[in-house]
Amino acid sequence: MAITPLDDSEISNLREQLNELLAEHRDIDQVIAHLTESPPPDDLLVRRLKKRKLALKDRIMLIEEMLVPDIPA
Repeated sequence: MAITPLDDSEISNLREQLNELLAEHRDIDQVIAHLTESPPPDDLLVRRLKKRKLALKDRIMLIEEMLVPDIPA
């Protein structure tokens, strides 16, 4: 199964998505840090935010892999 290369529009859309995900990832990291520093932390909220942060990281890695051109072995 051949994979077609991404065109400029698709690359642009992926980069935009990537930037939005990275910003959300940073924001969640700051919220988690704030919640854990100010007692008492809401453990359920912190766990949910960490789970969302992990999902964002997975999506970020997927998009980054899509943007890297295939290198023949």
